[in-house]
Amino acid sequence: MILIADSGSTKTEWRITDKGQSVKRILTSGMNPYFQNREEIEKEIRQKLLPEISGFTIEAACFYGAGCATTEKSNLIADVIHHCLFCPVEAYSDLMGAARALCGKHPGIACILGTGSNSCFYDGERIVKNIPPLGFILGDEGSGAVLGKELVGDCLKNQLPSHLKERFLEQYRLTPAILLEQVYRQPFPNRYLAGFSPFLLENIKEPAIYNLVFDSFRRFFIRNVMQYDYREYPISFTGSIAFYYRDVLIAAAGSLSLLIGQITQTPMEGLLSYHS
Repeated sequence: MILIADSGSTKTEWRITDKGQSVKRILTSGMNPYFQNREEIEKEIRQKLLPEISGFTIEAACFYGAGCATTEKSNLIADVIHHCLFCPVEAYSDLMGAARALCGKHPGIACILGTGSNSCFYDGERIVKNIPPLGFILGDEGSGAVLGKELVGDCLKNQLPSHLKERFLEQYRLTPAILLEQVYRQPFPNRYLAGFSPFLLENIKEPAIYNLVFDSFRRFFIRNVMQYDYREYPISFTGSIAFYYRDVLIAAAGSLSLLIGQITQTPMEGLLSYHS
């Protein structure tokens, strides 16, 4: 049996597979070696994953994760999993996971829109070009974290209509002091900000909200995708933001005459197919 993992900054989905068929699905917290140290990652695996796979014989594991773009970070994750599972482990970036899931063994442009965002041109085997995402402070256009950041900023700077500002603060029981504390002094501000995505989705028909999301998607295309050969290859997406905001995403692409390929909520089904 093989264990396949898809890990973002918020959650990790694990699948135990047997001859290409999913046997069991397990969810744990996200594991990102840029934000978590070895001890924190190992604790999550031992406490949340190992009890769920007890009784299964795992012969190998393949991990795709946010924060695994460098050899150093991917080796760290692989080593921790190997230390816990005692089986061969390969670790790749979440972007490689998206490319394999969306494109298989064909060339194309693969994108992630979830808590964070990323994109690449994939030649069917390797990622040959990648515009660095830079995280939610410097980049990550179109991501849940950036949409949440822009919502909070517009709220606190009175750029939202008053009824939306009041609705947002009341729905989440927020004050400016609470928001600033959570963003600047608490861990994982990206996850916190992405947690406001449901409010945006619930109010997407409000012009101020629609324009916020639409403009962020346009920036994602302009600052990232349009640096690839976007006229020759389809642009495919995976991630919760792409999936739930697909209508706005397609509209933003259309405003730039871009062709969208497939949009999936997670790459897991594509990865199961690829590894089968």
